[in-house]
Amino acid sequence: MSKVELLIPAKDLSSGMVAINHGADALYIGASKFGARQAAGNSLQHLQQLVRYAHLYGSKVYVTVNTLLYDDELNEVQQLIHTLYEMGVDALIIQDLGILKMDLPPIRLHASTQCHNNSLERVSLLQKAGFKRAILAREMNVDTIRDIHAQCDIELETFVHGALCVSYSGQCFMSRMVTGRSGNRGECAQLCRTCFDLTDGHGKTILKDKHLLSLRDMNRSAYLKDILQAGVISLKVEGRLKDENYVKNITAYYRQILDGILNGEEDFEKASSGHTIFFFEPNPKKTFNRGFTPYFINGAREKIASFETPKSMGQHIGRLRHDRQGRLLYDGQETIVNGDGLCFINDAGVLEGFLVNKVAGQQLFPQKPLSAFCQVELYRNLDKAFEKKLSEKTSERKMWVDMIFEETETGFILKMKDENGCSVAERLETPKIAANKPENAINQLRTSLAKLGGTPFELRNLEIASGPYFLQNSVLNKLRSAAAEKLQDARMDFFRPQDASLEYRPEPLLKVTSYKNNITNEFHRAVYEDFGATQIEYAPDKTLDFKGKEVMVCKYCLRYELGFCSKQKNAVKVALPLHIQNDTHRFRLDFDCKNCMMKVVAE
Repeated sequence: MSKVELLIPAKDLSSGMVAINHGADALYIGASKFGARQAAGNSLQHLQQLVRYAHLYGSKVYVTVNTLLYDDELNEVQQLIHTLYEMGVDALIIQDLGILKMDLPPIRLHASTQCHNNSLERVSLLQKAGFKRAILAREMNVDTIRDIHAQCDIELETFVHGALCVSYSGQCFMSRMVTGRSGNRGECAQLCRTCFDLTDGHGKTILKDKHLLSLRDMNRSAYLKDILQAGVISLKVEGRLKDENYVKNITAYYRQILDGILNGEEDFEKASSGHTIFFFEPNPKKTFNRGFTPYFINGAREKIASFETPKSMGQHIGRLRHDRQGRLLYDGQETIVNGDGLCFINDAGVLEGFLVNKVAGQQLFPQKPLSAFCQVELYRNLDKAFEKKLSEKTSERKMWVDMIFEETETGFILKMKDENGCSVAERLETPKIAANKPENAINQLRTSLAKLGGTPFELRNLEIASGPYFLQNSVLNKLRSAAAEKLQDARMDFFRPQDASLEYRPEPLLKVTSYKNNITNEFHRAVYEDFGATQIEYAPDKTLDFKGKEVMVCKYCLRYELGFCSKQKNAVKVALPLHIQNDTHRFRLDFDCKNCMMKVVAE
């Protein structure tokens, strides 16, 4: 039976604890440095606290050390890895294969999606290099995933929700080229979310000032069962920069769906402990989103761009119109309240938003004047009532425990055993005083021992193997609390990760590496030499040589998006080559139609 985990991002200690409380089986989080989200770094002290909290529920903590490294950083990274191992981190997510040549502790290594894990050959190489898990490229479909699972003995993880990079992860160098900030070093400037002009082979402008490389967000909630049956054991949500309300909503949403699947499947089981109760109805449309796409998981190609804006549109709720008197009227079924944030694409093709000052029937009174229009589609990207609900208590996560209260020669003993089989015993040495009212004494005993509020436990069964004795509530409370504290400590030991040896078994699989292999240090170079490479090219992050190189490789295709693809019915012919440009840079678009890929080339 496969253990299936819901893997949630944590920006910091607080959001990590929120994710655990809402049902996360595992977290991924950055350390103070060397994570692919530089703005989401965390102190070692906070990481230690999060590891302890997660392990209490049998959840895991994976730390991202997933940037490319330079030679003068290798010693510092090695020391960090040893520290993370000592504090009980469950695994490292890494991009730079040079880490394999370090003096490593016996800690699990997961190959970041930044490793460009987009093929059977690549995943097979990572397995031979000693990785325990490969985080697959977002662009893979279930058939490819199934094929990899059948031929590789390595855990598979894939994204199911969140923001999308337009380029294959690890294959984007545009930010480094244009701004000096490297996406492979955790500093992406997100140029894909900015405006470009599109011109054809004659220099004619086809589109102007549009977000040509900005994609909608991923939502694969309808395909979770297919993904699991293809061999994936970890379902990952993107978003280490998202706020706690986002984490609450999305974690709860996927926890409910996944539990529904697991309850009907004998081949899968939950990877962590406990059961979670929610006090709100999660809805991914009500928190940050750019609109959704399943992003190739079913093998289908669809239009997935968000040309007008890279910002959150939120939930489509109806239409907005001006009547003949100029009043602003809402047509839709949703209830709008004062303080809601609404938005629409105006007649100039630009996202326009406003806060609602007042609602009177259908009529809305905006906080500021709006542009002129007759009728537009209306979206709500700030749902005040929903946000208020998220600010309150939204979940409770508990683990079942069974108790046995027994009489001993010198007093009593309380035994506690949790749903994972961890057990403890707490003794009470005290004189035995027969109860004047036996039935009341037994009821009091049951009531006192069941009071597990303030702990992560919930009573399932209580067996009393003792006569009816008089015991003060304060004594029983102290006994119960001490046993619960012991059980929490026992769970810390139970869920401490087992040592994992690095099974490094290189084979002569390749002769040439290109700049796309992202080699920036001598350890990384040595790994590829072990795998047979004799011609090695360094990454642009090291050489700063971008001319003529593909600075993006994309499954997303502008020709398809605009109806210019020759494989489309009634395709519009366009003069090639196409170019995109902004105020400072111009890029040629090359199209690999055989493999359905678009490449952005620095001329």
